[in-house]
Amino acid sequence: MISYVPSNTDVLILCGGKGRRIQSIAKGRPKSMIDINGMPFLDILIDYIDNLGFKRIVLCIGYRSGFIKKYYSGRKNRLEIVFSEEKELLGTGGAVKNAGPFIKSLQFLVLNGDSFCRIDLQDFLRFHIEKNAGCSMVLTRIESSKDYGAVSLNETGEITAFNEKSKNENNGFINAGIYALNKELLSLIPGGKKFSLEKQLFPGIVNKRFYGYITERPLIDIGVPKRYNLANEMFK
Repeated sequence: MISYVPSNTDVLILCGGKGRRIQSIAKGRPKSMIDINGMPFLDILIDYIDNLGFKRIVLCIGYRSGFIKKYYSGRKNRLEIVFSEEKELLGTGGAVKNAGPFIKSLQFLVLNGDSFCRIDLQDFLRFHIEKNAGCSMVLTRIESSKDYGAVSLNETGEITAFNEKSKNENNGFINAGIYALNKELLSLIPGGKKFSLEKQLFPGIVNKRFYGYITERPLIDIGVPKRYNLANEMFK
């Protein structure tokens, strides 16, 4: 039986990328481990997940994976942390597929390891299950969707169009980098290959039980130095 009890739901964090645009700040560390006011950004995400009642996290690691494994294996964690390691970078979808053997719950959450949107993850999970969705995505608003995925919805909240990092600069809903997926969707992702959730999976499931959860909470990401500096200010 599918349940939206958070303690029964796994949370994947995608933290395997190199973060080329921010290496001047990362200085060889994985992007998710960049310091934010004295603590790694990944710690902020994990504490947020922990405080909402989730008990099991799968860290999808790749670039400098040993750095992350050493850090989290060497400290006392209140929740279970499992490592899904990529031998070569597989993209967001490939990382989720690679983590498949470690996913125990019938539905699971996926968070980007370089962004933060302070929503109630329990409520998002409840939304996903009550909609009988195969996949759900958190959406927020931004003045320009140029650097993000522009998303369109119908009156029931189903996603009708998904354009990752559109060249248009129109106001509207954007992908906040938080997803709920049913485990059955893993069958749509090829194994051992580089594959993108945003560019390959999501466009293919538009109008197929793919729903958008709208929040007014701002999206914070650390992908480039300018936004990293803004994140430092916001987390103070």
